[in-house]
Amino acid sequence: MPGVGLPAVFMVSLLAATILPLGSEPVLLGYLAVFPEMVWPAILVATMGNTLGSLVSYAMGAGAHGIFGRWRQRKHSSSASVASTRAPPPVLTPERVRAEKWVQRFGAPVLLLAWLPVVGDPLCAVAGWLRLPFWPCVVYIAIGKFGRYVALVWALRWVITPT
Repeated sequence: MPGVGLPAVFMVSLLAATILPLGSEPVLLGYLAVFPEMVWPAILVATMGNTLGSLVSYAMGAGAHGIFGRWRQRKHSSSASVASTRAPPPVLTPERVRAEKWVQRFGAPVLLLAWLPVVGDPLCAVAGWLRLPFWPCVVYIAIGKFGRYVALVWALRWVITPT
């Protein structure tokens, strides 16, 4: 377990922050049950993986925005009629609509909530779509993910199972 433990925590944390239906918490807590002395390295590794996974969503949003813009521009330049220059709007799910409103209202600091289930991934994707500044987004995502892991480990170790 020591040889693959932290890399496994990293990979599951990374994948869990993408659109895949995974949870990183059980892997982190399982690792800490075996190696309780590795609290801070495990939290940092999980935070890095989860942050990188959220940045995948950010990059997907930014990439989709670029593709949509090029498609709209090509469509506009290749057609003379006004009706055909209108690009169809992107598919808007209720989560994306909510995420877009939050991101437009609060900017990069809303990414402190990127750890939330259901809306966290759309928040990151919308931040990329809206082309929010990359490095502030990274910082806010990382702070939110780190805080969530610290709170989770603290709750498990000192509240749920006090020794």
